[in-house]
Amino acid sequence: MVNKEQAPLLEVKGLKQYFRVNRNFTVKAVDDVSFTIRPGETYGLVGESGSGKSTIGRSVIRLYDPTAGQITFDGHDISGRLDKAANSRLRTQMQMIFQDPMASLNPRKKVEDIIAEGLDIHHMYRSREERREKVEKILAKVGLAPEHAERYPHQFSGGQRQRVGIARALIMDPKLIIADECISALDVSIQAQVVNLMKDIQAETGTAYLFIAHDLSMVKYISDRIGVLHLGHLLETGTTEEIFENPIHPYTRSLLSAIPLPNPVVEKRRTAETYDYATSGIDYTKGTDHLVSGTHYVKCTDEEFARWCR
Repeated sequence: MVNKEQAPLLEVKGLKQYFRVNRNFTVKAVDDVSFTIRPGETYGLVGESGSGKSTIGRSVIRLYDPTAGQITFDGHDISGRLDKAANSRLRTQMQMIFQDPMASLNPRKKVEDIIAEGLDIHHMYRSREERREKVEKILAKVGLAPEHAERYPHQFSGGQRQRVGIARALIMDPKLIIADECISALDVSIQAQVVNLMKDIQAETGTAYLFIAHDLSMVKYISDRIGVLHLGHLLETGTTEEIFENPIHPYTRSLLSAIPLPNPVVEKRRTAETYDYATSGIDYTKGTDHLVSGTHYVKCTDEEFARWCR
């Protein structure tokens, strides 16, 4: 259960992540993004491919060095150069689940060694028996059997591999897990199993999630709050109800209108809204955050806000 009175676990302010291609061209993958995640909360980050979702996740966990902005995690500033103590704290208290469950697992290692790699690096056990016990306990938590510890990744299905990835993250007992498209490579039925597993684990451990995904229906199911990202800019953010019931930005409306409906009669009449940034007349760099209601913000100019909310 999210306590709104608690201080944010993760606070991102004005995050910029640029990649210099050559002397004349720099890719602005993430441009002035700000959001917060409270303990035990799931923050969903949605947007089309190339919008900067995964880059934000990798910047937050410091796989990339941020170009500008401030990242505060559990009361500590982690946006600058990390000393040994700060790096150790970050690597144990924040974990990541990657998109491809096969590419993110070492094919030469057994599952036991893959899951326990973090324990080995940070010396978080006193004996081999305790190490084995921790691995078996976390395997049971994600729905795998103790004998699976002796197998290699290629001996598992896609859903089982992703469970191994979740177990590898959970064994460190983190406060925040960044789930980077962790269900997109799985079948729909397996997606539901993995997401339900993540919800159960969150209820049990109080872990917070930064849930990065394309599937808006799944984001609606798992998220407490949602941020809509486009071309590196966070255009709209709010609770799940605020975003789905009262979308303000034209890009958000176009995304939601593209969700297929399970009723074939209604689906035939559904018309998806089109949105093209080049012809929209909207300039993301000139927008500021406008409060719609509650925790619902939209990034736009005063004129655009007056026009969209009339």
